[in-house]
Amino acid sequence: MYLSRYKCNAVLSAVLATSMWAVAAPVGAQQNIRASDSQAASAHHARDHKWPQATLQAEAVSEVAHDTVRITLATEVSDATQAAVAQTLTQTLDKVMKQAKGNAKVKAFSGDYRVWPMNDKDGKISDWRGRAEIILESSDFAEASRLASALSDRMPIDGLAFSVSPKLRAEQEDALLAQAAQAFRDRAQALVTAFGYQSYAIKQIDLGGAGVRFESAPRMMAMSADSKVAVPLEPGTERITVTVHGSIFLHSNKK
Repeated sequence: MYLSRYKCNAVLSAVLATSMWAVAAPVGAQQNIRASDSQAASAHHARDHKWPQATLQAEAVSEVAHDTVRITLATEVSDATQAAVAQTLTQTLDKVMKQAKGNAKVKAFSGDYRVWPMNDKDGKISDWRGRAEIILESSDFAEASRLASALSDRMPIDGLAFSVSPKLRAEQEDALLAQAAQAFRDRAQALVTAFGYQSYAIKQIDLGGAGVRFESAPRMMAMSADSKVAVPLEPGTERITVTVHGSIFLHSNKK
């Protein structure tokens, strides 16, 4: 009976020892995996530092004529009460906007709208003033000029701005991106040849873009209320730039 119990204890101890080893084994395997990952990372880091690196920049530039005009129409009124000012502004805006919306070639939308009190020398409200704007935007300069002139008796022209439309800008940037990328590759190859290397590999690429506006000043920014003369629109140009900035590895066949 004693031997039987001893044998059972021995077998149980062996089973426990085997189970403990089986549980511990994956931990060791994880440590081996981590060591392998660390070695791989170190090898990759060493390879990165094995080859010299260079930083380059190339850009493509295009000067594009403005294809969009934005005309600001504005009116200012004053009255004894806030309600009276707001009512006058609303009536003017409704009539002008209705006429502006009738032109399919010009986009019309509301701009700034403000009503504020005016104080006398004693700090008391003497009267109220208000200002409202309507913005006309179009790629048809002649039609925008004609409409602005027709509306100027109620809302005179207060501002004029030219720009490149989002569609045209996107088209130009797509074309410039291909040019800038080719310029980057040409410059990288020239650097490789100049320093006696055989080839290169791109490590990192960053893209950037900017627009610089060169706007012509219009000859006329506003007209008298009884004038129906078309507004002279003289758009300028805008310089659009796409930049490719990146770094490369310089490769050599020499060991």
